[in-house]
Amino acid sequence: MKILVTGGAGFIGSHVAEAAVEAGHDVMVVDDLSSGRAEHVPPNADFQPLDIRNRSAFTELALHFGPDAISHHAAQASVSVSVREPLLDADINVLGSLNVAEAALACGSRLVFASTGGALYGEVAEGEQAGEERPAEPLSPYACSKAAFEHYLRAFGKSAGLRYTILRYGNVYGPRQDPHGEAGVVAIFLRRLLRGEPIQVNARSLLGDEGCVRDYVYVRDSVRANLAAFEGGLDRRTINIATGVGTSTRELADRLHALAGSHSAVNDGPHRDGDLERSVLDPTVMIATLGEPTPLDRGLTATTEWFRSEVEQS
Repeated sequence: MKILVTGGAGFIGSHVAEAAVEAGHDVMVVDDLSSGRAEHVPPNADFQPLDIRNRSAFTELALHFGPDAISHHAAQASVSVSVREPLLDADINVLGSLNVAEAALACGSRLVFASTGGALYGEVAEGEQAGEERPAEPLSPYACSKAAFEHYLRAFGKSAGLRYTILRYGNVYGPRQDPHGEAGVVAIFLRRLLRGEPIQVNARSLLGDEGCVRDYVYVRDSVRANLAAFEGGLDRRTINIATGVGTSTRELADRLHALAGSHSAVNDGPHRDGDLERSVLDPTVMIATLGEPTPLDRGLTATTEWFRSEVEQS
């Protein structure tokens, strides 16, 4: 198959591109390198440095390549940035994504969309998990833009026959993680802990509490979902990619502190604007479709070793 990965020099996108190459697919990566890194692009993939907001250039490139599937990971991926610059967020995540959808229609490609479960469902009460049928309650511009594009995909599916899959990621972490995305705290903590620098647990509501609760999912689980979607078995499906397990920021800090063997201080920080207090997703559909998610301890151990190697080489 021919696979086009937008944002393929970024964290999750580069893992998807790498796995697609390993699976024998012909892969093209499109990334403007605003946050991605060229060295993350697999050597056997064709790399095109391009902004998805350039409609004509992106469409021309896609038509020339003729992808069977497009994995759409290019995005403005920070909640805090979206709060400060909502117009920028919408320009990339809505208008830029519409360019990708139009190109998919023009090419007859299947479109796999990296959406967000970690932000889209809004606050999830204690003891609950947000399932795919739960109405979206976006509380940040980032979540609004992701929810909006989901609606576009469904509309294009009905009106124009677009084949799409919506993957609602929890807080994805793993090797090569960027510190700016929704789950960037894992990368931030590990880089600082392995250098002996202090880390900060931002409050859930009050200074000194356990911090926000998130559903941390290992990047390889996101990759598995993309590879399955390329084959067509997940057409017109919306699926949470998650573990169903909530982990507070302080618990995450303690686990990473131990794995890193660090003596760094753990300080208390204030609540950040736009941060949900609790977000935990229901993985039932994912487990039935793709299998069990990676346990947190296993994923954090592998991630710590990757960051340890990176820090030692820097």
